[in-house]
Amino acid sequence: MKNIAVIGAGTMGNGIAHTFAQNGFKVQLIDISQKAIDRGLSTINKNLDRMVAKEKISEADKDATLKNISTYTNIKEGVEYAGLVVEAATENVDLKLKLFKELNEACPEDTILATNTSSISITQIAAVTDRPEMVIGMHFMNPVPLMKLVEIIRGYNTSDEVTTTIMELSQKLGKIPVEVNDYPGFVANRILMPMINESIETLYNGVAGVKEIDTVMKLGMAHPMGPLQLADFIGLDVCLSILNVMHDGFKNPKYAPCPLLVNMVMAGKLGIKSGEGFYDYSQNRKAENVAKQFR
Repeated sequence: MKNIAVIGAGTMGNGIAHTFAQNGFKVQLIDISQKAIDRGLSTINKNLDRMVAKEKISEADKDATLKNISTYTNIKEGVEYAGLVVEAATENVDLKLKLFKELNEACPEDTILATNTSSISITQIAAVTDRPEMVIGMHFMNPVPLMKLVEIIRGYNTSDEVTTTIMELSQKLGKIPVEVNDYPGFVANRILMPMINESIETLYNGVAGVKEIDTVMKLGMAHPMGPLQLADFIGLDVCLSILNVMHDGFKNPKYAPCPLLVNMVMAGKLGIKSGEGFYDYSQNRKAENVAKQFR
């Protein structure tokens, strides 16, 4: 498996492309937007420069990584020779189902179809294809080039052979794959998102402020990043989407998103990517709490 197609050039997509390319794979990075591709390539270039500066890789390694990446705005052209496709589009079930229908028709019969979804059912995604045994979840963590974990999620029909192939492939990337079964949120987000949501509820109820909540969790629980800062890093819209998937999937009120989270997303305060979330990331008011506006 030498050719890897990655669908989506955003934060996760360009990180996945970077990781495969740095490990010697030929990567076809695909996005319908040329601007998104250009931004993705710029991010990869900056991250490689950072690794060179830290002497983790050489200039020759950087050049080789970039040469391993080709770009496409047409899915059919980009996946023509792919042994594996990793979909890393927005966490939206309708979009993913549409993409997998298209990938099923465009890809060779022996191409494995993987999704980087952080919560959506692999079985549901696989059901829109005529190769459900070859559909699997590869949930990378952000930032992809640095984080070791990959959740490998088996759908109801995912074959043992495909699971073994993807587990071994993940190890070739220097990752540690963990096999999990197909339930809403899988393992990582089933545990993480309720904690983030409860942290937002704690803020919403006036128990403590943003910095205080994050400080308690960092110093008291040895978390490298507080839950509200982490939510900003993930994207509040992504957190809301995952909680909605779990709430719908389990029919359990404990997964209902906090009203503060809902209001912030509706107001466009999505975290780092929008410049404001629980902290303000603008140059003039860096790391100031802005969540109080949306109570």
